[in-house]
Amino acid sequence: MIARLILSAVAVWLAAEVIDGVTIDHWGWTVVIAIVMGLINSVVRPVVKLLSLPINILTLGLFTLVINGAMVMLCAYCVPAFHVDTFGTAIIYSVILIVINWLLNLIFNKE
Repeated sequence: MIARLILSAVAVWLAAEVIDGVTIDHWGWTVVIAIVMGLINSVVRPVVKLLSLPINILTLGLFTLVINGAMVMLCAYCVPAFHVDTFGTAIIYSVILIVINWLLNLIFNKE
């Protein structure tokens, strides 16, 4: 569990370094951001995905990108040291975060 948290924190930091409109005040906040993002994605995101199921079906799943961006914006609202400039930046950040998380889990989780 701690290893997954560390990998998520590294992914949050790397994605913030890649995107210009995302800033983290101090690298120590990446663990807090990873925890808050994990809580949001496990509690809020399923409810939002269920409520937006009709539009998600109509857009063939592309509305999930909007939902992911909204979850990043919610995390930025909850964590004072995490700043995202625009909603478009949040969507791009969420996509890059997913890719980085996938790559890190692929490299380090040899189960």
